Parts: sequence; structure tokens; C-alpha cells
Amino acid sequence: MSSTNLPSSMKAQVIESPNAPYKLVSLPLPQPQDPHDILLRVKAASYCHTDAVVASGALPGLPPTWPHINCHEFTGEVVIANSAAAALGFTPGARLAVAGHGFHCCGVCEECVAGPEIELGDLRGDVPGVSAYCPTSGTCGLTHPGGFAEYVVVDARQVNRIPDGLTDVEVAPLMCAGMTVFTALRKASVRPGMVVGVVGAGGGLGHLAMQFIEKIGAKPLGVESADEPLKLAREVAPEATIVDARTTEANEVCAKGESKKGVDVVLVLPESQKAFDYSMAMLRTRGTCVLVSFPIAGFHISAGDMIIRHLNILSVLGGTLSATEEMLQFAAKHGVKAKIETYPLEKLNELVAKYGQGAGGKYVVDMTV
Repeated sequence: MSSTNLPSSMKAQVIESPNAPYKLVSLPLPQPQDPHDILLRVKAASYCHTDAVVASGALPGLPPTWPHINCHEFTGEVVIANSAAAALGFTPGARLAVAGHGFHCCGVCEECVAGPEIELGDLRGDVPGVSAYCPTSGTCGLTHPGGFAEYVVVDARQVNRIPDGLTDVEVAPLMCAGMTVFTALRKASVRPGMVVGVVGAGGGLGHLAMQFIEKIGAKPLGVESADEPLKLAREVAPEATIVDARTTEANEVCAKGESKKGVDVVLVLPESQKAFDYSMAMLRTRGTCVLVSFPIAGFHISAGDMIIRHLNILSVLGGTLSATEEMLQFAAKHGVKAKIETYPLEKLNELVAKYGQGAGGKYVVDMTV
């Protein structure tokens, strides 16, 4: 679709106030303003736990104003590419994936200037002048309108091309859930043969983490505490050790798995102290805990665990553009895919209700239906 025959308005699902349901409205078509801006026609928009947190008003300062358009993991097709975006090779019709972070980064802060000098375990930062971690940049779906709309403005410096062989619906969940756990594994320098625990193994992030771990050549050990997520974890990693936290204590987990001394790395995905304590108890001496969730109340950390057992704690917030590119290529090569249930844009509230049932997997708005 060319800029000459674009509609003047679009459909979007908005939240008008904290804890309100989504409301389908007609809004003026957004206009790309910055030279790096791209107007994207959204093809698929994935629902993330952070969308629920933002919609509840629980994150201070987010969104900056109501009403708000959520979704920070989505895909689409270029409709308009402004001058700097076009110079980067983005032309109408290009298929792009958007993680949301780094929207209009400043280019001059420590994060932006450092570029590839920033080390994240096995990963490095992006080209100098562009950083997903710029403290003054925005995020599509959090500080700026996101993907639960027919059109959205994105920053050409923080998008990835969709690899051949992957559909828009398949890629959308990878742009936050997949990117985050892949970055977590790389930051923890996970290697073939290592035993890696995933607490929350059947959730949106967890069932992707289990697949990435296995394809890296490490040994996944999943922990869940509900029937449907347990079923999903076993489905995506049939050769892995999967334990039910309701019937298995943390000190029993390793006896059931590959390492009697504890796991090498554990990803903490649920937002609960109980999950954090369970994760720490699974680790071997000098093991590494990677925090992916961030409950508002935080986590209580035992000094004894840290000092006596020499444990390490890392944290992950999304990933760099280069890390996301590596993740997409890895997923395409090894067939890492989310278990997905799709809904049309008009039925977003039904999607949210289904997500709230805790069945695991990912829920995606398919804009092509």
C-alpha cells in the first residue's frame, strides 16, 4: 500500500484507564515524524505479561498518558520509510519484527556511545550511537503506542528483518519472550552439556527457554506448578527432566535430573518469592541465577546463599538489536517456535481472559484475519 492511498484512520484497541478492558476505537492514522521513523502496517501482535502489568497501572509512570495502546512484541510491513530509515535499506513492503525498545535513542549517552564495547556474557552491544538500553529512549507499547493497532510508528534503528521461513505470527512472540530468554542464556554463558533450570518452564517465556537450551546443546530442567504448563513443558522438551513443584521440593529436584550437585544456571520467570527461593535452592555451588521477572515488591536475597555458596545473580531486560538478530536466525535454523493461539483484533479481550487462565504458551493477535 503506497502513501498516496493510505486510509485516514485505523482501528486500535486502547485502554482508557487502569484495569479497564480494551476498547476498539477508530483513531487518526499515525504519522512518522523523525527521519528514522517507519510507518508499519501491523501483521501480528503478541500479548506479554508486561502488557497486563501496564494495563493495571502497576508500573509507575507507565503509560505516560491514558488512553494507551499496548503491545511491544509485534511484526508488520513497511508502508512509509522516512529519509534515514530508507537510507538503512527499509523500503515499502519489507517484513519487519519489532521488540519495542530503543525508540528514538539519544545517541550520545554512555549506553549509546559504548556500542559493541558493552558486554553481555556471550553478547555485545550494537553499533555506536544506537542502544536498546538508552535511558532516555522510549518503548513502543509502553511509553509510545504499540502493536494492538492496524498501524504503528517504529524506529528503523531498532527493528529486525523477519527471516525466510518464519511467519509474522510465529515471529511476534519471539520479539520479547524469545529475545529475553535467549539473551538470558547468552548472558549466563550457557554451553553444551550444562544443566539449566527453568522455573516457570511452561509459561510464555519458559517453553521457549526450554527449546533454546536444548538446541544450544545444554540440558534443560523444567519446574512448573500447574497442570497445563506442566503439559506444555513436557510437550516442547520431551527428553528433558520436568518436575512438579507442588510435589517435589527444591532439594529433591537435582536428584531427579542430570546433576546431583545442582544446576549450573537457573532462570527465574515467575514473579514470586517462593519461585525465587526454589530457584536458588536448585543451584550448585558457584551457580548462576538469572532474574527475568521483576515483581514490584522485589526479591529477598539470602546473604548466606551469596557468600557461603558463592552464587551469582544476573539480570536481563530484553536484548540488543544484534542479540535479537542472532536469536531470530537461531530460531529459524533450529525450529524454535512458541505454542500459539491466535485471535483477531476485535477479540483482544477474549485473548486477555484466556491468558489469565494460566494455560501457558503465547497468545497473538493475527491482524490478517
